[in-house]
Amino acid sequence: MADLNLYDSVSFKISKLVTKTYSTSFSIAVSFLDNQVQKSIYSIYGFVRFADEIVDSFSLYNKESLLEKFEQDFYDALNCGISLNPVLNSFLITVKQYQIPDELIQAFLSSMKADLYKTKYFDKLEIDEYIYGSADVVGLMCLKVFTKGDATLYESLKMPAMRLGSAFQKVNFLRDLKNDMEILDRQYFPEMKGRAFDEKVKTEIINDIEKDFRSAKKGIIDLPKDAQLAVFIAFCYYQRLLNKIRQTPAEKLISKRIRVSGIQKIVLLIWAFTVLKLKMI
Repeated sequence: MADLNLYDSVSFKISKLVTKTYSTSFSIAVSFLDNQVQKSIYSIYGFVRFADEIVDSFSLYNKESLLEKFEQDFYDALNCGISLNPVLNSFLITVKQYQIPDELIQAFLSSMKADLYKTKYFDKLEIDEYIYGSADVVGLMCLKVFTKGDATLYESLKMPAMRLGSAFQKVNFLRDLKNDMEILDRQYFPEMKGRAFDEKVKTEIINDIEKDFRSAKKGIIDLPKDAQLAVFIAFCYYQRLLNKIRQTPAEKLISKRIRVSGIQKIVLLIWAFTVLKLKMI
């Protein structure tokens, strides 16, 4: 049993490494959770990041085959109780510990599969379904961890968690506009149907994202205390990123990736801590 515990520990450490390597901003927010919750959130990020990398980055390989194997390996592990892929192993432990519904995992994988063949979204229902699978359910997986088995609290916070996931994803779409359009040939905004990306379209998209943020913010105050700060830090970071995008001319958004500097992240962290401490949210 000691050896198995050691392997599980290594698995979680690798998921943490994946998270810190791919997203310093998310890692900063997660670092304000308690250790057990941190491990579980890292494991969720590791799982979704690897699947996302398959469909976004592995252009020299058979993406469909790789994603299919990734999915099969997870369900094989679920059946036998362990995976020799440390990222899948840590995610498996989290799924079992917090009873993450398989429907959330399947919705996520469905959106990843869509990225293999669908590149343009001009219908709101279609993009809402895609965002639900690619982002909203990830928020719900994390909420399962935060609420620690409290079904009533989970149900009451589902909608704000989903709206926060949607806001984050749409901000990412705007941030990655250049890469999506030039390299991946993707277009995720129904607002662009038959229209060029200009200031008017940008404003429409930002207004829609702000509605998501307003709905999501109402749920943060009701999160368990040990999760509030981490989620609010991520909330503040993405709001700042959206503000930078708002201040960037539309023509520049399709030619460069907008970032929040390291110094700005530190300022946001201090501000988020102060706002929660003084109960100003």
